[in-house]
This record gives sequence, C-alpha cells and structure tokens, in this order.
Amino acid sequence: MNDQTRRGTLYGAAAYALWGLFPLFWPLLDPASALEVLAHRVLWSLLVVAALLQAGRTWARVRVTRTQFLRLSVASVLLAINWGTYIYGVDSGQVVETSLGYFVNPLVSVGLGVLVLGERLRAAQKLAMGVASLAVVVLSVASGQPPWLALVLAFSFGLYGLLKKQAGVGAVASLAVETAVLSPLAVAYVVVIGVTGASTFSSHGLGHASLLATAGLVTAIPLLAFGAAATRVPLTTLGVLQYLAPTIQLIIGTVLRHEPFGPARMAGFALVWVALVVFTADLVRQRRPVATTQPELEPV
Repeated sequence: MNDQTRRGTLYGAAAYALWGLFPLFWPLLDPASALEVLAHRVLWSLLVVAALLQAGRTWARVRVTRTQFLRLSVASVLLAINWGTYIYGVDSGQVVETSLGYFVNPLVSVGLGVLVLGERLRAAQKLAMGVASLAVVVLSVASGQPPWLALVLAFSFGLYGLLKKQAGVGAVASLAVETAVLSPLAVAYVVVIGVTGASTFSSHGLGHASLLATAGLVTAIPLLAFGAAATRVPLTTLGVLQYLAPTIQLIIGTVLRHEPFGPARMAGFALVWVALVVFTADLVRQRRPVATTQPELEPV
C-alpha cells in the first residue's frame, strides 16, 4: 500500500465513522424540519469551506473546467437528495432503514465501478451482488413495498461518489463548488420560512440557532475526508470502508432508539451481511494494487 492509498484509506475510515454517529446529532436540531436543516447544512458548510480557502489562501484551486463543474453540479443535486432523505429518515424514526441504505451502498459502488469505470467484477463479487438483490426482495415482501428510503440513500450516494471520482477535483474545492451550486436554493428557502414565521432558527433561542450553525462544521468535516479518499482509492476500497457507518447506525437505531428489528427484517439484513462477507473475502484474497491518475488533493 503506497502513501497515497494509505492516506486515502484513513480519510475514508474517518468519514464513515463520523457519518455513523450522525443519528445522535440530528435529533438535537428538533423542531427544525428536514428541509430547514438541509438548507442550513448547505449554507453553513459553504461558510466553513470559504473559511478554509481563506485560511489557506487557496481560492485559486477552486478553478474547474466546464466538464468538472457540470459533474460537480450533478453531484451537488445527488448530495442534497441524500442529505434530505437521511435527515428525514432519522427524524421519522427510521434509523435502521437508513443503515440498510448504507449497507447496500458498497455494492452499488462496485456496480458503478464496473459499469462506468470498467473495473473488473469477479465471480464471487457477482454472487455478492445477487445475494444483496435477494435481500431487497425479501425486505420488500416483508414490508409490502420496496425499502425506498434505503434505496434512495444507496444510489444517490453511490452516484455522488462516482461523480466525485470522475471530477478529480480537490476535496475543499469540490465541496466549495457543490455548496455554492446549492446555496441559492438554500437562501431562498431560509428567506421564505423566515418571512412566513416558520423558521426555527430565529424563534427557538440562541442555543438552537448555534446547533443549526454547527451543522455546517459537522457536515463539512466528513465530506472533506470523503472527498480526499475518493480520488486516492478505488471505489471497491470505499465500499469496504463504508461498512463502518451503517454498523454504527444500526446499533444506534436498535439499541439506543429501540426501533423494531423483527425476524423478517433480520432475514433481509442477514442476506446483506452475507453478500458483504462474500465480497470482502474475495476482495482481500484477490486484491492487487490499482494505479490512479487522479490529481493529488490539498491537505484537509
């Protein structure tokens, strides 16, 4: 493992561990709605990134090509979908299902790596993806409908990671573009709810307002770490690292929030875990060094 891969692995592990702890933070922002939290996440994240760029005097690194800008713009939309869905899931007592989304996401990343980037898929990995698909079927039959929330989380973040990798832009610069693209909508929403009196930021005291502002820092740190990892390691490696986040989320959902985890749901999760074990065992046994051509990122 070369130095770039080692650093990327550490960045990825840090990002996923922090994401795993998010279900402990979002309830602190009640009674703000998911959309209000999302808007503040965007705006305060943009301010955090601007502060980082100013501190490092690295504004010039935000320059991107037209292709890079288009990819990051689409990535920003996917990021907003993922953020909003996740906040809604936690606020509505569906932390266990959000964890399912992030358990499935590594296999989505592998599929995208194969279909889009031409990464090779071995027989064991095909088996893993087949078992994971069966898990979705089992969960759908058990609940009477597909686990839409989990699937939206898995595919939105899988595509986000793919676009970040293809763009090959530094971690701070890419997040600056993404939040800047989303910020006009966020500002408009904050203004509207402020005028209509629906804003909790201005009506629930300094402590609540401070927590909403902190969402920017809480959001930016793991995203910067993920951005640093995405251009240093293959998508398959990111898939392995992601197991950490949903494991933490599942523990929070079942142990701390006492969400139901009956036999049918347990069977679906068991199939997902079997798929991940098969995939990981094959990856460890067959893994070879993978060359990357992405540019080196600035220190985070």
